[in-house]
Parts: sequence; structure tokens; C-alpha cells
Amino acid sequence: MTDLITLQGKQVNLQLGKETITGILLDAGKDIVVIFNGERYLYIPLLHIHHFQINSNKDDYVDSPSESSEFAKMDVLTIQEVLNKSKAVFTEIYVGKSLSYYGYITNVYNDYVAFYSPVYKLIYIAIDHIKWLAPFNENSSPYTLNSLNQTANKSPVHLRVNPSNIPLLPDLEDQLKKEAGKLIIFDGGKDPKKVGLLKKIENHLAEIILAKGEIVCLRLSHIKSIQML
Repeated sequence: MTDLITLQGKQVNLQLGKETITGILLDAGKDIVVIFNGERYLYIPLLHIHHFQINSNKDDYVDSPSESSEFAKMDVLTIQEVLNKSKAVFTEIYVGKSLSYYGYITNVYNDYVAFYSPVYKLIYIAIDHIKWLAPFNENSSPYTLNSLNQTANKSPVHLRVNPSNIPLLPDLEDQLKKEAGKLIIFDGGKDPKKVGLLKKIENHLAEIILAKGEIVCLRLSHIKSIQML
């Protein structure tokens, strides 16, 4: 049986739900793979790969990377190791349905990461819903702020990566119980039924009150990201 480890160095197609990732398979761990898509290194959890195959369409081939990933020397390639190594590195985290967050992982917990976005501030992202993450190189800055400031002869921007010293709980459900009574945005707020006042967390459900007073219950296992206001 062909597995991903035997396809290292090959041009492949990976199917993630309705999305296809095309590129060179560079490495495969027990729960994550590394794909170079011609521009960036994508770290993709095996959990979200529905099927894979060698790419037979040479028109879709990508050139080999000119330099290795900064994460290439990892002793053990796992999701937890990649997340920990990504701390304080400018990173894109994609959670699906065209929803990406750009910023910095500040802490890695049992089932979620605390993520600081220069735009959205503190976000909780469920690890099981990370479709892929792509760390930028060490010279990258959010929204090219540093390069813009250099052009204007200003000092480089030094963002406050860790937005709070308040300790967070290791499990997402327990942490959300502490947030009861606050305004909350689930999954980027694209669905109006995922924006409201968090009333309580109980039996793996989040009960929120919408703007017009309606009460909605959301199953936590389907929640990808959480922003507190």
C-alpha cells in the first residue's frame, strides 16, 4: 500500500475536503506532512487529508524550493512540535472556508492555541480545526509593516506579540467557561448566528444571545476559532 512517507520528493495532490493542495511532498510525520506549493511551506495535519495521489498533470508541477524550511531540522515531525516551534514566528493559520488568520502563536495548550493577530488581537484556535499552517521566514513582518517603515525612514515596527499576562486554562472548554458574560465571535463572524453575548458553556455547548435577543446553542466540537470582545 502506498503511503505518504514513500512519496517524499514527489509531486502530489492532497484533497482536504473540497480543496486540493498541489505541490512537492517534502516530509511526513505521524500526524502531519510538509508540502511546498511553489511559494510556501504548508504544514498539513493528516486528520484533514481525505485522499492523496501522485500528480500526473505536469502543467501543475512546482519547482523545488531554493532554500530549505527553517523547520527542516526538527527531530520529530508532529503537530505539537510544529506549533511549539512556530511560537513568535509570523504565521498564517488556515481553518477552512476561506478563513485564515495572520499573526503569532503565543501559547500551545491541550486542544487549542492562543494566537495574537495584529488586526483581531487575541484569538483561540482549536487545534483539530487547523487545516494547515504556514510560517513565514524570519525576516517577514505582518502586512510588510517593517518594509513600509524603512521606505519612510522610520524605525522598524515591534509588535507586542503577547497581548496579555493573564494565564489561560489548558482546555478550551474550561477557558470559555471563564469568558461567560463577554461578547464573542465564533469562526470569524461570517455567520450572524455566531456573534453575540456568551451566556454559558454547558454539556459541550456554547449558549449565546444574538443582537436581537434570540438564544442560539453551538456545539463546541464544530467551533474553529473564538475572538473575545
